Amino acid sequence: MKKYIPNFLTCCNVLLGSISVVFALKGFLENAAILIFFAAICDFLDGFAARLLKVKSAVGKDLDSLADVISFGLAPAVILYMWMEFCFTTLPPHFQFFPLTLLPYMAFIIVPFSAYRLARYNNDERQQEDFFGLATPANAFFIAFLPVAAEYLSFLDNFWVLLTLTLISSLLLITKIPMFSFKFSNYRFKESWVRYLFLFLSLILLIAFQLAAFPLIILFYIFVSFIQFGLTKLLQV
Repeated sequence: MKKYIPNFLTCCNVLLGSISVVFALKGFLENAAILIFFAAICDFLDGFAARLLKVKSAVGKDLDSLADVISFGLAPAVILYMWMEFCFTTLPPHFQFFPLTLLPYMAFIIVPFSAYRLARYNNDERQQEDFFGLATPANAFFIAFLPVAAEYLSFLDNFWVLLTLTLISSLLLITKIPMFSFKFSNYRFKESWVRYLFLFLSLILLIAFQLAAFPLIILFYIFVSFIQFGLTKLLQV
């Protein structure tokens, strides 16, 4: 039976992502974002279980990607669409006409970009330890918790800011800039100090801002990855 455990966890991932979509459509955006968080836990555990039980399979790999498209592509896109649609209604009346009223649908470009990111990841052996481009769960956390973070950062209820962030985050999914992962090859501080520093500062942000911290944590993650990438390039010169 152990070979079914990772796939069961993956199915829990996609189930939570699907329910998140329903919550978002009903206007419960924070609850929808929390469901994505739990879907990410299932996504982590299915890979962990597969490695621990040594039951990796091609079916499990494909199932994982299909689940991620729902939980980390469609679900955050629906949350963002609902938030962008609300923010669009606060714009001056001269913006409230067709085709500008279609702009909130730009939130859904996250879905094809996420699908492409996942397909590329499945066929890129270089991404076993680190990532090239922003991982879909990280992007989902950034997008899904924007409405929550808007309680602390008022500019996140600005429609044009949201539209810009949508475009940037979608492009980050398919960029080839290296970004560190949390797949520890070992736990020695000297070789994994970047990961430990990031986790420590992320914990501080979570204590200070709670759920609203997730977009800030992902921005910090991107910043640290860019710095690490730049330093690596300098050392190679």
